[in-house]
Amino acid sequence: MTVTRFAPSPTGFLHIGNLRTALHNWMFAKKAGGRFLLRIDDTDAQRSEERFVEAIRRDLAWLGLTPDGEERQSARFDRYEAVFAEMVANGRIYPAYETPEELDLRRKILAGRGLPPVYDRAALKLTEDDRARLEAEGRRPHWRFRLEAEPIEWDDMVRGPQKFDGALLSDPVVRRADGSWLYLLPSVIDDADMGVTHVVRGEDHVSNTATQMQMFAAMGATPPAFAHEALLVGNEGKLSKRLGSLGVEHIREQGIEPEAVVALLARLGTSDPVEAVVDPAPLVAAFDFGRFGRAPARFDEGELAQVNARIVHQLPFDRVADALPEGMDAAAWDAVRGNLERVADAADWWRVVTGPVDTLPVAEEDRAFLDRAAEIAAGLAWADPWAELTGALKAETGRKGKALFLPLRRALTGMDHGPAPPSNARYREFANGL
Repeated sequence: MTVTRFAPSPTGFLHIGNLRTALHNWMFAKKAGGRFLLRIDDTDAQRSEERFVEAIRRDLAWLGLTPDGEERQSARFDRYEAVFAEMVANGRIYPAYETPEELDLRRKILAGRGLPPVYDRAALKLTEDDRARLEAEGRRPHWRFRLEAEPIEWDDMVRGPQKFDGALLSDPVVRRADGSWLYLLPSVIDDADMGVTHVVRGEDHVSNTATQMQMFAAMGATPPAFAHEALLVGNEGKLSKRLGSLGVEHIREQGIEPEAVVALLARLGTSDPVEAVVDPAPLVAAFDFGRFGRAPARFDEGELAQVNARIVHQLPFDRVADALPEGMDAAAWDAVRGNLERVADAADWWRVVTGPVDTLPVAEEDRAFLDRAAEIAAGLAWADPWAELTGALKAETGRKGKALFLPLRRALTGMDHGPAPPSNARYREFANGL
């Protein structure tokens, strides 16, 4: 069975890049009839907060991404200790005593010689007496995973064949001197224990995957398949700090519907057109990592707003009823929804229906025209009032286009923009309500 996981750290709120990762994990699992798991990576006790855990659950629920199970790393420390002890015993994890300053100096020396900043494994040359002396001085070791000097390869579902040389990589630190865990080893242990078959994450994790492949092997576990997606960029064509702060709360405040977020993010990074569909089923059915390119995926808030408007035009009354003004019924919603960008905009049109309408200044040349419009309107049968009114005014005054419609719109609605001309069936229905 296909099993994916979304593994955020509860050290802050989810941003748009996190949402895309969560969505693609969910879509891939659902298309395969598999399971989508939520794993809270809360090994960082100082920075992890329960309010962020709750926010993660709430944001996923808002998008309709219901996990089939949940794990928390903070509940699995005993398991990490057991694997850690086993790897220390067989020599795959070893203690190192360099300070951050010493390591930084070594990197600078290597860089000055034009060499890659690969750790020299000096810690492996220490004797028992050396380690005892360092610890007597107050030093506590951090712990590194010893990589084998052999090729590391996998066929990435987005990037294609990947190949690294273990001899050219630094042995990664897996545990700090204070005993706290870094991301790499606990993630591998969890993926193996949870039966994760596919890991979907950003391309910034590619080098992590190279080292984690050997960690899976050291555990005797089969590694999952990997899909490393291109990162998001903003309109300016580069990584944007704004994308890192563009969270669900901001999106909701802008009146964006969750269906619009799903519709846009489902296709972001592919050449396929964005489909503004309320039901994600067709997006799930068509989801394919083979459609994703390696070029950065461009995220545009303006495009999200456009998709949102197309979604709003389709939303049924039951879906939006709680967000509509008091008294607004299904008929009124169906009449105005085709002209809205956000559900909240319905309130403006409900004020037009219920009154009073805020009047706009009337141009001198339009005063007589509007007086005549009022006289004609008073005598209409109101079977098709807009067509009758504008037809009569056009015949009498010779006005057409903007000169005919804009003064009427401003007088009737108090707005310069609004529904389309009378060829729009929804507009006729709405006009009848005026």
